[in-house]
Amino acid sequence: MIRFGYKASAEQFAPAELLKYGILAEELGFDSVFVSDHLQPWRHDGGHAPAALPWLGALAARTEKVLIGTSVLTPTFRYHPAVVAQAFATLGCLAPGRAILGVGSGESLNEVPLGAQWPDGKERFARLKEAVLLIQKLWAEDRVTYEGQFYKTENATIYDKPSTPVPIYIGASGPAATRLAGRIADGFITTSGKGHGLYTDTLLPAVAEGAEKAGRKADDLDLLIEVKVSFDDDIDRARNDTHYWGALALSPEEKTGVEDPVEMQRLADALPVERTATRWIVSSDPEEHAAKVTEYLDMGFKHLVFHAPGPDQERFLRLYSTEILPRLRNR
Repeated sequence: MIRFGYKASAEQFAPAELLKYGILAEELGFDSVFVSDHLQPWRHDGGHAPAALPWLGALAARTEKVLIGTSVLTPTFRYHPAVVAQAFATLGCLAPGRAILGVGSGESLNEVPLGAQWPDGKERFARLKEAVLLIQKLWAEDRVTYEGQFYKTENATIYDKPSTPVPIYIGASGPAATRLAGRIADGFITTSGKGHGLYTDTLLPAVAEGAEKAGRKADDLDLLIEVKVSFDDDIDRARNDTHYWGALALSPEEKTGVEDPVEMQRLADALPVERTATRWIVSSDPEEHAAKVTEYLDMGFKHLVFHAPGPDQERFLRLYSTEILPRLRNR
């Protein structure tokens, strides 16, 4: 099944406004709404960071059929994995068959301000793996006593469990975590705009490798990609809208160790639009735009979640639902 979703940009909009867009996405025929979970946004001035868990509860109450979830939440520092297990079990009870827990290994921007000692990638990966396995154990068993390398429970029970299991998707941009998704998760999440070779030569083969080790196939997983799109009938507007999200165009070297939104904003705002636009599919031609998006379907992704950078999200949702989604579905 091919799905098309909407990325609710928690870093850009206040909670009530963001909720309005999530509800509208369902009304306009989008299949899913995913929200990021940040303690701090990418920029200080005009930035937002509503908590994902209560926001998803509000979205569940105001929608009926759209899939809802995090892309992505970090279950390893700010939250004990058991708290995440409890929260998403509750969400699964409130929205049966619609809740998805998307997880990742985290970003220092969210964790260091609360006193976390930011570890290297190897430890972050180990924490993520242990957290996911513990969450799955808590959902499957009662009175869980567990002592791992990082987390511990003693006779812990999640009392309210949904009748339909909540799937776990693992977000990754490297082969190790991607193989982990193939082995133990229900879905895989990554982001667009990083060169086709990364997806076709590294990530998707890693999913398949991990799935094979677990006796599964990659087709058993929901392969989700956040596609960064700036579509408007005014091409200059489409280009300029990307500047707000300049942080996405910073290289890893430029933003490593930056935990302050003020500094991240300074670095991002120094970039020209010509560079910020490189992470997005920028177009004013519906046929051209749909053709570029379709490339991700051709790679094998089955769930495309569209992230638009502009301030007028209602304009984007209405324009995309009439000009782009029908073309994608026809293809």
